[in-house]
Amino acid sequence: MIWLSPVRLWLLLGVLALAAGYILVQRRRSRYAVRFTNLRLLDRVAPQRPAWRRHVPAGLFLAMLALLVVGFARPTAEVRVPRERATVMVAVDVSTSMLANDVEPDRLSAAREAARSFVDGLPDEFNVGLVAFAGSAAVLVPPGTDREALHEGIGRLVEGATGVQGTAIGEAINTSLGAVRSFDGEAAKNPPPARVVVLSDGANTAGLDPMEAAADAVAMKVPVYTIVFGTPNGFVDRFGRPIPVPVDGQTLIAVAEETGGRFHEAGSAEELKAVYEDIGSSVGYRTERQDVSARFIGLGLVFAMGAAAGSMRWFSRLP
Repeated sequence: MIWLSPVRLWLLLGVLALAAGYILVQRRRSRYAVRFTNLRLLDRVAPQRPAWRRHVPAGLFLAMLALLVVGFARPTAEVRVPRERATVMVAVDVSTSMLANDVEPDRLSAAREAARSFVDGLPDEFNVGLVAFAGSAAVLVPPGTDREALHEGIGRLVEGATGVQGTAIGEAINTSLGAVRSFDGEAAKNPPPARVVVLSDGANTAGLDPMEAAADAVAMKVPVYTIVFGTPNGFVDRFGRPIPVPVDGQTLIAVAEETGGRFHEAGSAEELKAVYEDIGSSVGYRTERQDVSARFIGLGLVFAMGAAAGSMRWFSRLP
């Protein structure tokens, strides 16, 4: 933590002096009570008071002073705040291999459920769009804040949704970048801060070279976060014959490294949700240093009210 006016922290010495003075006064009172041998008379002139509770108001008062001094010194801390016009494009593989049931109930169904949790966990002001891809890619939902439309789009993530078989990771990235470029009237000259999240289970087999698309993402300063989903033992049943569809994350690793994003592996629905949560905590935010003195001042006021309440409760003299 950094203070904008650190010299004001010297006032804490005054708080320490008050604390020392309070302790000294309490010790002197104890000595006087021992010297006063007429205990019956002492009980009349100095009725019994709460034992430890009588120190609570003073302790709260001193804590209040310390907190107010810290707040007066104007502390700052790094705070994550949503970026203005923040846009997140989610691209989901809907190729036939996503029907493998090595993940319950199958890869695509688990991906849909995790995508719903992901978008629901993002701030309401984030613009989120959805892309489906197999041998080609298509925008199912353009970036916006309408979460209901997004949920409807996620429901349309079914095998064959793009009409072309294959795995076109490059096309998915390129289509996502196109949606970012056309986000609003100023996006062409001033693109919004954006992130692309690509989920797939295999290597690129169709369309644009993923590294060409990655280069475009670098030029637009859009990191691409990639997720490889599934296990090495996956297979799909085609006309009664099992066809192996093991995961292959090499292309996704290269794309993430090239664009400054992150690569993740998920072999179960629970792991996929955890990956999305991790991504959601980083996309669309920036870190800036802000004055957080209000936190200390607010807590100090709470302590002040506690000190006042304790004094009235235990030391008030009502008729």
